[in-house]
Amino acid sequence: MKILLIAGGWSSEREVSLSGARQIRTALEKLGHNVTDLDPLGQFDSIMEAARAHDFAFLNLHGSPGEDGLIQALLHAAHCPYQGSGPEASFLALNKAASKQIFRSGGLVTADWELLTANPGPGWRPRFGLPAFFKPNNGGSSLGMSLVRAESELPAALEAAFAQGREVLAEPALEGLEVTCAVLGAAALPPILIKPKAGVFFDYESKYVQDAAEEICPAPLPEDILDTVRRASLKAHTLLGLSGYSRSDFILTGDTPVLLEVNTLPGMTATSLLPKAAAAVGLDFPALIARLIELGLAA
Repeated sequence: MKILLIAGGWSSEREVSLSGARQIRTALEKLGHNVTDLDPLGQFDSIMEAARAHDFAFLNLHGSPGEDGLIQALLHAAHCPYQGSGPEASFLALNKAASKQIFRSGGLVTADWELLTANPGPGWRPRFGLPAFFKPNNGGSSLGMSLVRAESELPAALEAAFAQGREVLAEPALEGLEVTCAVLGAAALPPILIKPKAGVFFDYESKYVQDAAEEICPAPLPEDILDTVRRASLKAHTLLGLSGYSRSDFILTGDTPVLLEVNTLPGMTATSLLPKAAAAVGLDFPALIARLIELGLAA
């Protein structure tokens, strides 16, 4: 097939997107496809024209545009199939405050939150107190994210988060193990236990620097907890109306998985979690790419 590989863009996660795209291109060529690269940063105005000239589009974008559903909407208009979720579901999943409302109304456990649309300035405190995490409401890869333990740290944390966008999400800092679980097709893949080797949470360096975190797959946890995580991932996927694949992130507080967020275009770099989970069920990287194309064509 003629496949349009869309990666890059202008979000703060651009370099992560391009890194994953190089690995995807190699896999697509190994599968026998003809691949054309398209970077929305300089080629946004030609997306529909390029899509009409290809049989399929493979997206590897993070943040906006890409995870917000905009590119997907253009591909719909061009009648070009692609992997992953459609525009509406992508938009809901990227907006953490909106998706958390959907999770809670659907019976999933998620942390309390407070959405800030402007820097509240001196004297403000989150209603649930400290310690708390502050992060961009529409971002990913932990960019602009801070853990605040003392009031003196609040101004810098708010400044860092608002530097990434106009909306900031505050959540209480929960104590527990970090677990992630991907959905592929109609099945949940083996959950992964994440142990950052440095720092206090799974930050940008832990995610994208080789060996910066210990990622154990399958997670060495009791089967009842693993089953709860898998079922919660599938339910979150369904509640948001996602398709193809996704990856849900949790904090285990005791035996309860608390859902943090869902990623609709999970990372595809050499250190990413989705390829690791797929490998645990016998899918190497090219086989994972082939499966995502199959699911996209069937949507």
